Amino acid sequence: MKIAIAQLNPTIGDLTGNAQRILNRAYKAADAGVRLLLTPELSLCGYPPRDLLLRPSFIEAMSDQLHELARQLPPNIAVLVGTVDPNPGNAIDGGKPLFNSIALLDNRQVCQFFHKRLLPTYDVFDEHRYFEPASNSNFFTLDGSSIKIGVTICEDLWNDEEFWGKRSYSCNPIADLVQAKVDLIVNLSASPYTVGKQELREAMLRHSALRYQIPIIYTNQIGGNDDLIFDGSSVAFSRSGELLCRAKAFAKDGVALHFNETNKDLEAIAPSDGLHTAIEPLKSKNEAIWSALVLGVHDYARKCGFGKVVIGLSGGIDSSLVAAIATAALGAENVLGILMPSPHSSPHSIADAVDLAKNLGIQTHQLPIAEMMETYDRSLSELFAGMSPDVTEENLQSRIRGNLLMAIANKFGHLLLSTGNKSEMAVGYCTLYGDMNGGLAVISDVPKTRVYAICKWLNEREKQAGRGEMIPGNVLIKPPSAELKPDQKDEDSLPPYEILDDILYRAIENHESPVEIVAAGHDPATVERVVQLLTRAEFKRRQAPPGLKVTDRAFGTGWRMPIAARLRHIVKNPQEHKSPVTLHAAP
Repeated sequence: MKIAIAQLNPTIGDLTGNAQRILNRAYKAADAGVRLLLTPELSLCGYPPRDLLLRPSFIEAMSDQLHELARQLPPNIAVLVGTVDPNPGNAIDGGKPLFNSIALLDNRQVCQFFHKRLLPTYDVFDEHRYFEPASNSNFFTLDGSSIKIGVTICEDLWNDEEFWGKRSYSCNPIADLVQAKVDLIVNLSASPYTVGKQELREAMLRHSALRYQIPIIYTNQIGGNDDLIFDGSSVAFSRSGELLCRAKAFAKDGVALHFNETNKDLEAIAPSDGLHTAIEPLKSKNEAIWSALVLGVHDYARKCGFGKVVIGLSGGIDSSLVAAIATAALGAENVLGILMPSPHSSPHSIADAVDLAKNLGIQTHQLPIAEMMETYDRSLSELFAGMSPDVTEENLQSRIRGNLLMAIANKFGHLLLSTGNKSEMAVGYCTLYGDMNGGLAVISDVPKTRVYAICKWLNEREKQAGRGEMIPGNVLIKPPSAELKPDQKDEDSLPPYEILDDILYRAIENHESPVEIVAAGHDPATVERVVQLLTRAEFKRRQAPPGLKVTDRAFGTGWRMPIAARLRHIVKNPQEHKSPVTLHAAP
């Protein structure tokens, strides 16, 4: 039997468009002799549909579209389609009204449904809000074949206690399917990208194939949907744990394999009709993050109806990287850079921004803000009489720039991209209604040190291709500065970024306490200050534009920290945090 993977990029809610994408792939696959085509989790509605699932009319429309798709398929191919299915026991036994399901379409009919058993409710996932978990795993056989194919959906593969050292759920769907003596396990996923995740996926899948001596095909969605980016990178493993194929990362792709009914194993096949079993090379971390962000910007703009973007260019490394990403995503002709010098802007900042624009081939426009700053000062002079200038006046510069950028976005219908990095977002080194303005925060999950690493990688890539640098050299070597006052440097207010980013990584992604971070070698006073800044900046982050997620812990839909909270940040005495605070009776 010839089996193919359709690595698709659905648009959430676009039932007709998504069905057409599946149909197009099905006809191409059928022409290539494919008997079974696999599509990603919720491929009909796109993942994650979130509260669209609360609309009965949406569920009804999805069911109608599924049956229409079945009627239009070629007669000689079966397709597994990600959809939802009503839970008939919901009204009597309780539980959620829907299952997260895979529908088997064959002979131009909807033949069978398979329901997801393990529903993730952590980080960006909230599936218990909508779905009822299935109580058992299931399999199918196709007409004319004796192959028993077990169906799993995304998280169903992520509970092997031998691999993880524990179980996160009470059941292991893979083990149950092996007990049912299936010949092949397929997994239909919508698994978002994070740094290093593909290596983890493959290690887990290889372990399961070897442990149970069963071949596994893993199909993943691609594309950007709001803050999530899906990388595809679909793979297949033989019974012996051999990697047979790896689809392209961050791109549509078609992969085909042969299931040998004699030895009950998967085999590679010769490329045909756009299908292949090549093993695409893994990308380096910097290349993968770059590819993810380019895809994220492209899809966010396209799926939200924007053709062009506008960016404030400061001559700094953050706006330089965002401009480069936008250019790669949308084309130089669709990127507008705005230079807004103030009396505190250094000459090299303007020159660096101009050089960047030339390297990228994007249009720029310059709007000096000195006169606007004077107007604000005059308007506030009576109210601020007798008070010394401080961060208020510094932030006014950022807010003037934010207003100008929003005016341009409104006038021309452009999407404004904000340029703050994760380090700044974490500690609040950003201005509400100023540099935080925008419709998409492109690098808000990229720490400052990684911003530098990606820019250096970009220039090295250009050099190896025989081209000139993309990011001007001076941008990479000058000290970072907001340039809101004379001779200002980021390190006047923050620890060096190498130190800051390590503290933030430990606090945000590793959930380490201040005591643990100090024990790792950091200065107690610095740790205490950084953790306090992280906590106090929560109200800013809650008002930030959506950002593209590339790490395990981003400031997006998976970040659910309180704003009005009071935390004890104990740093100096490692024993103190083990004892409760003595309470005093009220007088």
